[in-house]
Amino acid sequence: MAFTTIDDPEAYFQVKIYTGTGSSAALTLDGDTDMQPDLVWIKERGGTQNNIVTDSVRGTNKNLYSDSTSAEAETTDNITAFGSDGFTVAGTGNETNGSSKTYVAWCWKESVTAGFDIVSFTGNATNRTISHSLSAVPKVVIVKGLVGTRHWATYTEMAGNTKGLYLNDTYAQTTETSWWNSTTPTSSVFTVGTSGNTNDDGNALIAYCFAEKQGFSKFGSYTGNGNADGPFLFCGFRPAMILGKNTSRVEDWFILDNKRDTFNPVDERLQPNSSGAESTVTTLGIDFCANGFKLRGATNQYNTDGETMIFMAFAEAPFVTSNGVPANAR
Repeated sequence: MAFTTIDDPEAYFQVKIYTGTGSSAALTLDGDTDMQPDLVWIKERGGTQNNIVTDSVRGTNKNLYSDSTSAEAETTDNITAFGSDGFTVAGTGNETNGSSKTYVAWCWKESVTAGFDIVSFTGNATNRTISHSLSAVPKVVIVKGLVGTRHWATYTEMAGNTKGLYLNDTYAQTTETSWWNSTTPTSSVFTVGTSGNTNDDGNALIAYCFAEKQGFSKFGSYTGNGNADGPFLFCGFRPAMILGKNTSRVEDWFILDNKRDTFNPVDERLQPNSSGAESTVTTLGIDFCANGFKLRGATNQYNTDGETMIFMAFAEAPFVTSNGVPANAR
């Protein structure tokens, strides 16, 4: 039985780790399949540089910071080009290419097939719909205003259309009826309300829209049990990356991936809402399995007893390909 229509996840998502040189460098993704990324999110691993987010719709040299409410910054010292199988970093930016510093880049290709669309629009502070090109209902929409001080407003199907999360902060899930006008996205549009965080009057905004694709991406929630034998989450694939948040309390987001940790448990943590360095959770890891992931400990960030966590997971390999070939465990 096939579990996917995407046999090769590397055509749409890849993780890249590299060491900076301090000189302009064209970086090639490591996968067997070439992928020209449309969204590149970079974080220095060993230091306190910002999370840098660059996309092909806004263009190179235009940075957003997932750990900050800051406006878009136009620079020439970070990503200078998107290549046919990677991207180019300048030689002057410690955020992306400091000499001997280590980095990770999470890279997505914009594609209907893989359920990812980048949408730019100008706000008008009036309840309205915004078109997307997914031909499927997005389960996650992340909106960032490019002008002034604006939060990263995050909609998840798991929370519903009256709730919101701040990707740039530790806040628990809050009621935000003015973000999405209490309206669920459809296969053609998502709705924004009157809030400046999602519909800033007269100013540019960018939205990253994600629809779930069987065997490639999974967006869901789970209830923690507070012990080392934590929940197992079936995804239908071996994960390459997991982005998550405890929505019940003030707590950091987390990102885990298959390149910084090549064996289980996966415990090298970075935090989208923080410029902090990579840290190892010695009392907790998450096992990346052939068909999902398993919580292996108790912490407020991952597995608090009785509290709700949300996650976004992207595939390294499908559990079963369209030809019926099963994936191997790690």
